[in-house]
Amino acid sequence: MSPDYLSRDNVLVVSFGEDPQNDTNAYQALTELKQLDSQGQIEIAAAAVVTRDPDDNIDIKSEVANEPFVGTASGSVIGLLLGIIGGPLGVLIGGTYGMLVGSLFDIDDVDTTESVLREISDEVHTTRTAVLAQVTEQSPEVIDAAMERLGGDVMRRSVADVEQEIAAAQEAQRTAERDARKAAAHAKAEELKSKLGSAEARAAA
Repeated sequence: MSPDYLSRDNVLVVSFGEDPQNDTNAYQALTELKQLDSQGQIEIAAAAVVTRDPDDNIDIKSEVANEPFVGTASGSVIGLLLGIIGGPLGVLIGGTYGMLVGSLFDIDDVDTTESVLREISDEVHTTRTAVLAQVTEQSPEVIDAAMERLGGDVMRRSVADVEQEIAAAQEAQRTAERDARKAAAHAKAEELKSKLGSAEARAAA
């Protein structure tokens, strides 16, 4: 995976502590990012204020997107990302997901391989508010300084790495669904064979 700061196009997760005031700070963080964008210091493709409830569902509280063809953050990399970490694929991130992604990328030792999606998911803590953003930035210090003033911790991963894992996660889901259909079809065939065998046995008796 690409180390922090090496890419201009990044996905950021700004996380806040347990203080109730941090909910307000998260919304202010989104405002700060929009101001930096309007000043030309960064470019925002999409950003959202999100929370994770005790059932691991992701709730988008506020969102913004600057790309003309994207109406909301839900139509961007951020939207795809939230759909994965807060949807059915989220349960795969900790276990089966890692094995499937490893096989897709020909990773020899999946257990020692970091997952960008897992890192991002871990930063969106239950019952806390976080900001996710896809940005183009010249220097990380600009956003880091603005978020630090609000008590936010910034984790930064390249868009390329995130997109790669999103694609792998989607393929993993398709593979799992395909295997599930095959297993269901096999079970149905075995059930029919069993019924036919029973019928033939009764007829012979």
